[in-house]
Amino acid sequence: MTSFKRSHADSRVSSELSSKVFLRTSKGKCTKIVRELYLRRDIPCSSKLCARCMADIKGDSYGRTRPFVLSSDPPVNDTIREPHYMVPDTNIFLHCMDVLEHAAITDVIILQTVLDEVRARSLPLYNRLRALVASGEKRFYVFHNEFRSETYVRREPGETINDRNDRAVRRGVQWYHEHLKEAIKDSGKSIAVVMVSNDKGNLEKGKSEGVTCCNIKDYVSGMKNSDELLDMISAALGDENAKAAKGDTLYSEYYSMSKMMTGVKAGTLHQGKFNLSPYNFLEGSIHVPSFDKPLLILGRENINRSVHGDQVVVRVLPKDQWKQPSTKIVEEETLTKNDNPDVSQGAAGEGKPQPTARVVGVIKRNWRYYVGHLDPSSVPAVDGKSQRNVFLIPMDKKIPKIRLRTRQASELFGKRIVVSIDAWERTSRYPSGHFVRSLGEVETKEAETEALLLEWDVQYRPFPKAVLDCLPKEGHEWRVPQNPEDPRLHQRADYRGLLVCSIDPPGCQDIDDALHASRMPNGNYEVGVHIADVTHFVKPNTAMDDEASVRGTTVYLVDKRIDMLPMLLGTDLCSLKPYVERFAFSVIWEITEDGEVVSTKFSKSIIKSREAFSYEQAQIRIDDQSQTDELTQGMRTLLMLSKKLRQKRMDAGALNLASPEVKIETESETSDPIDVKTKKMLETNSLVEEFMLLANISVAGKIYEAFPQTAMLRRHGAPPASKFEELQSQLNATRGLTLRTESSKALADSLDECVDPANSFFNTLVRILATRCMLSAEYFCSGTQAYPEFRHYGLASEIYTHFTSPIRRYADVVAHRQLAAAIEYEALHPTLHSKAKLEGVCGNINNRHRNAQMAGRSSVEYYVGQALRGKVIEEEGYIMRIFSNGLVVFVPRFGVEGLIRVKDLATVEPKSEYDAEKYTLMIEGATGAWWSVGLFDKVVVKVMDDVEAHTGKRKIKMTLVSVKGLKVA
Repeated sequence: MTSFKRSHADSRVSSELSSKVFLRTSKGKCTKIVRELYLRRDIPCSSKLCARCMADIKGDSYGRTRPFVLSSDPPVNDTIREPHYMVPDTNIFLHCMDVLEHAAITDVIILQTVLDEVRARSLPLYNRLRALVASGEKRFYVFHNEFRSETYVRREPGETINDRNDRAVRRGVQWYHEHLKEAIKDSGKSIAVVMVSNDKGNLEKGKSEGVTCCNIKDYVSGMKNSDELLDMISAALGDENAKAAKGDTLYSEYYSMSKMMTGVKAGTLHQGKFNLSPYNFLEGSIHVPSFDKPLLILGRENINRSVHGDQVVVRVLPKDQWKQPSTKIVEEETLTKNDNPDVSQGAAGEGKPQPTARVVGVIKRNWRYYVGHLDPSSVPAVDGKSQRNVFLIPMDKKIPKIRLRTRQASELFGKRIVVSIDAWERTSRYPSGHFVRSLGEVETKEAETEALLLEWDVQYRPFPKAVLDCLPKEGHEWRVPQNPEDPRLHQRADYRGLLVCSIDPPGCQDIDDALHASRMPNGNYEVGVHIADVTHFVKPNTAMDDEASVRGTTVYLVDKRIDMLPMLLGTDLCSLKPYVERFAFSVIWEITEDGEVVSTKFSKSIIKSREAFSYEQAQIRIDDQSQTDELTQGMRTLLMLSKKLRQKRMDAGALNLASPEVKIETESETSDPIDVKTKKMLETNSLVEEFMLLANISVAGKIYEAFPQTAMLRRHGAPPASKFEELQSQLNATRGLTLRTESSKALADSLDECVDPANSFFNTLVRILATRCMLSAEYFCSGTQAYPEFRHYGLASEIYTHFTSPIRRYADVVAHRQLAAAIEYEALHPTLHSKAKLEGVCGNINNRHRNAQMAGRSSVEYYVGQALRGKVIEEEGYIMRIFSNGLVVFVPRFGVEGLIRVKDLATVEPKSEYDAEKYTLMIEGATGAWWSVGLFDKVVVKVMDDVEAHTGKRKIKMTLVSVKGLKVA
């Protein structure tokens, strides 16, 4: 039995006892559960118009007071023509949260009945609702109607839970109306309490019971910015969009959840994540454990309303329907101009067929906010204020067009707008959604930057006041304590005398790490890695810690940084800046001349960095033989040892992979891009990397030893051989080379052998492609995997974690807390003993880490396009992929790929022949002579900027100039 105890309220306040009876069945047995509720009369209405409730609160025997939320001057609109408070029911919160978050909506009463239902139905929406309550400006108040005697309603015999809850909402509104009417009877004021619902039955009952009520559409129609608010109403409520193709069933009905789960368990159906091809919008795939290769999902009918990223259930098709992946580029805009019917439903292929499947249901939608622009062909030339259907074309080509109903078509044309998908019915070729907000004109830097942050779900809002309240009160004046007796110095090693320095990219302000090295009397070396002690400032279960865990990582864009922690910590108090004392977490090794680790010591510490170098500055100083000071000698020692450590890793099978990296040079004041250059890698880059890797490996071993079930670790799984099949086939067909994948050592050695004497970039190109065959590294809780699965394939390390960047990664914060407990510096917080809690943290930070990488790449892509604006440049490139109707060229200088279609090579699309076995494409020139281009060929292309008609993005456009030195006719 669970009881809710009565509070120590004023003696004037009475309470009543009510019992709830539940029946719970388990293994054929029925258990009776009685829950007693103490119903109270002292729960305030929170209206500033109500003097009685305010007086009762002041009379609390504990002296507790809560500020009243609801305004004494609430809003009036043309629908509700008197001052009023709004009481939405559950469906309004589930389908119209975007409307409720709008600044125009204020003075809202959230009944506990509704809050509990929202929490049960959607945790993300519940969290958004709690954020609205926490925002003082919005004036959203939670009224605990289930615990106030006058508003509590018992469920009647035969009454459904839903009907009981609807009745509880109506009773809550009635009580508020009566209560406030009494409160203001002598004031000459008027006040209404309005139930807003889209449930016709609930509205009819409300009106018959004398409740003031209306639907959401009527409510916002009476407001000043009604056009914008009406557009924000979910299409799932009106269902007008989904019925645009009424009578035509275009897609198969989904299986029931029970049928899907039964089929998955029996092995007749398969579950996984739906991925759409970036080159063919009619081709998707799903990885499932039962098949070595991904299951192909070809054509609209088989894709069956899946959106990229959805968790779907599929049925494998008969073998006579199995096909090869398409060798053709198929773009939606070329097939569906003005919403034409399908021209092609499948994919033709050659070679050995691959299993194909059809989506029979969706377990979990990956729907999120999408950014795009209105399709010009769907916007009427003359636009009145009536609501009409338009199409939004998302910036992400993997997302289908989204049908919207809007009254703002002319105002929104040419702007980046945010929308949300609400439904995708069987009768509609496209999903239906609603408008959320406008970001500004297409191609403005502000709109495009915010668009990419939304596209990759980056948490970029300013830090809330609750987080900023966690910062040290001294602000920038905070200093390391000088009194040795200060408890903050307890068990801290004093390393201020060490010659410590940091080596980072130019302009780095959030300095996580610093190093030192010195010769020991026995001939070995003492080497230290010192990491910012973020956990001294960020304590568990605080608002700052919660915010950091949600953000997961700092996101680096070309022109800005979206911090995981407030700047006061990230760029000052935690940052290991030179010439000032800072708290650190240090790892000190004794290392031999041959790079063998003799011993390792961990300690919280105090350091004072002597200098902050950029990679280039450190390299110059190391190479300058006239520099003989101890700090320079220490850096030379670090470089010497780093080479020994690197060689040991390579000998163990660590991979030296590659990814294109470029640097955008911007104008200092405006941040407008000026030029694009390839990043130079110096020996000092490798110096820092090797010791960070060693620190991470050392810490991983220590925290796993201390917490074998809950250590925060990072693994990189060995890729399945099937991942490399296509690359192996390409190398063998074009160069006669073999890629061995039985181990990381075999792969590393065979990558070294992939050279082409005529093409110095060939090896780098192969390493870039090999990187794409890899699985993603991921954070995990040690108790969820067997020890052999801990291995980091790319680093050839048995165990690994992230410890060296706590300013910018939350995983490192967790590792710091665990290491502090492992060395008995402080007790481990209870939440870090929970495997389930850590699994949730790992899931979030894995997702945030991937999104941060993609946001960074998108930012580079945008700025490359801007840097080339109005320019036409000839550059060398390399063929990375060939289709029967086009090819993909990689240009190293810009670090980007471009698609060149055969149809773009001449005014009239030339004839072409594709050899799938040799990966070559023969094309007829203007004179009738044929020329060929093959995979990995070196080409010269013209690179220019271009606004992509379909997505509205400014990207680079390439045209072919020559192949292997021969001009293209």
